[in-house]
Amino acid sequence: MTEDAKAKNTAYKNRWISENKERINLVVPKGRKQAIQTHATAQGESLNGYVVKAIDERIERDKGTDI
Repeated sequence: MTEDAKAKNTAYKNRWISENKERINLVVPKGRKQAIQTHATAQGESLNGYVVKAIDERIERDKGTDI
């Protein structure tokens, strides 16, 4: 792949992400990221996928509660 093609591919990916995704900056205690990453990998998931799934599961569990 040429450098020009790589640059166009990167630009396309960045544009797609900016149009379709949002970022959340998550801060955890030192060492916790690696522990979460290791567990996510053991479950066959990416770190991002694991965290999003955990959040979704918590939201479902909290539905119907008085918060």
